[in-house]
Amino acid sequence: MTLANSQIFKTDLGPLNPVWAELLLGAVLFGLTFLILAKGILPKIKRTLDERDDAIAGGTERADDLRTEAAQIREQYEAELAEARHEAARIRAKAVEEGSAAISAARAEGAAERDAILAAGSAKIAAERAAAERELTADVDAWAHALAARIVGEPVGADRA
Repeated sequence: MTLANSQIFKTDLGPLNPVWAELLLGAVLFGLTFLILAKGILPKIKRTLDERDDAIAGGTERADDLRTEAAQIREQYEAELAEARHEAARIRAKAVEEGSAAISAARAEGAAERDAILAAGSAKIAAERAAAERELTADVDAWAHALAARIVGEPVGADRA
């Protein structure tokens, strides 16, 4: 067999009949290229792709962690907000209660002052009335004697002596 156009197949393929030397050289070069790619370049490419996948997956995991943390912070915020609202409602209720107590105390104090003023006024009126009655009683007695003396024409009672 010669290296020139020898036939591999018994059929004539025309210009498609391969030359053994070219076929063997192509196979060796293909194997050599495959080994260089498989042992040298492809592992580096695979490592880079794995790192990229890890970075993407890690970014996704970090994003999920951040979402979880944000949800926890939000729940904590809502709990604190609910507690603050409850505290505000309690303070409002206490203020209303204290206001009602202050109003009741002011009313009671006003009523006590009113009662004291009325009592003092009543006592003063009673005292003035008693004094007026004493004065008038003494005067009425004298007027009654004088009037009776005019009507009768002569002195009546204690004036007769």
